[in-house]
Amino acid sequence: MKAKEFIAVEDKYGAHNYHPLDVVITKAKGIWVWDVEGRKYLDLLSAYSAVNQGHNHPRIVKALIDQARNLTLTSRAFRNDQWPMLARELCRLTGYEMVLPMNSGAEACETAVKAARKWGYQKKGIPQDQAEIIACENNFHGRTVTVISFSTEPLYRKDFGPFTPGFKIIPFGDAGALEKAVTPNTAAFFVEPYQAEAGILIPSPGYLKRAKEICERNNVLFIADEIQTGLGRTGKLFAFEHEGFKPDMIVIGKSLGGGCYPISAVIAPRSVLGVFKPGEHGSTFGGNPLACAVAREALRVIKDEKLVQNAAKMGAYFMAKLRTIRSRHLKEVRGQGLLIGLELQRDAGGARRFCEALKGVGLLCKETHDHVIRFAPPLIITKKDLDWAFERIRSVFGKFA
Repeated sequence: MKAKEFIAVEDKYGAHNYHPLDVVITKAKGIWVWDVEGRKYLDLLSAYSAVNQGHNHPRIVKALIDQARNLTLTSRAFRNDQWPMLARELCRLTGYEMVLPMNSGAEACETAVKAARKWGYQKKGIPQDQAEIIACENNFHGRTVTVISFSTEPLYRKDFGPFTPGFKIIPFGDAGALEKAVTPNTAAFFVEPYQAEAGILIPSPGYLKRAKEICERNNVLFIADEIQTGLGRTGKLFAFEHEGFKPDMIVIGKSLGGGCYPISAVIAPRSVLGVFKPGEHGSTFGGNPLACAVAREALRVIKDEKLVQNAAKMGAYFMAKLRTIRSRHLKEVRGQGLLIGLELQRDAGGARRFCEALKGVGLLCKETHDHVIRFAPPLIITKKDLDWAFERIRSVFGKFA
């Protein structure tokens, strides 16, 4: 079948909840993907940072196959030999004491909300059903009903109410607004260290650390959503490390599964996750042995191949190159590590047409919030690969001069 035939079938039988570029991918390896008609593309999106280790990493694929031959699922009604090993490895990696595994990022965010509320009632003494959680404008923590209840994106909310109460929204990057929003009933501050879906928004230096100090003074949990920014993407293992502090809870996902299997997790001290008792929260697939075996190898690959260090080095190199582009359409290049956004001027005609043009020269990326092009290649990318990509990016901007 040709690409247009696959697209026609998808449009007829699939729900129209996405607006993908019209490329039908059939094969991938490392930083490259191929479509059904044999064309080769450099992947500059990494499945929204779920493929930090590169597509079909041979070690991760081997771990997947080996585990699939032995055991894939038990549910948590019984124990398995992979989940406890992953839990211990995550705790040793991060310095926390407990892990609660889930499947998707949105599920992990829901878990963090439940943990924060329960902690608020049991540990802080907040009156029952009065707990508040503070979140930031333009956040993206998923699309479940509770999560969109504290979203400010109209597209995510329209026609999906009524919404879950108990959330306050403040501007991102404004520590003073956080201080004013805190009350005795505040259980947690839930924030992405850098906002990826909002257009690669990086707060001013010191903001995150000051926010953590405000939380500590008021006995409020600081929850860092590191689903997109974690596991090396920004040139540190976690984005919060750029400011040298430690959150009370971390939410991770995406590249924890190495691009091969969905898995997410909430990581926190025992004083926080220890509030859960049997039966109060769970997931049939959460902590399944197949996902855990894959995650264990995915973490080893990040360490062994020094992907965090490569993200820092290649990110600085790529941003420096991108900032040499001279175009009336380009407003700003910003980012950290290999999480990079090119914000376009409002009269540039939108980022979508640039992404379509980039596809035409062999680069796959995606627009975000209409006017920003996101670049987030696999962390295995080399200087030679980036030079190849840069020449094509520059040529596209030249065509739109």
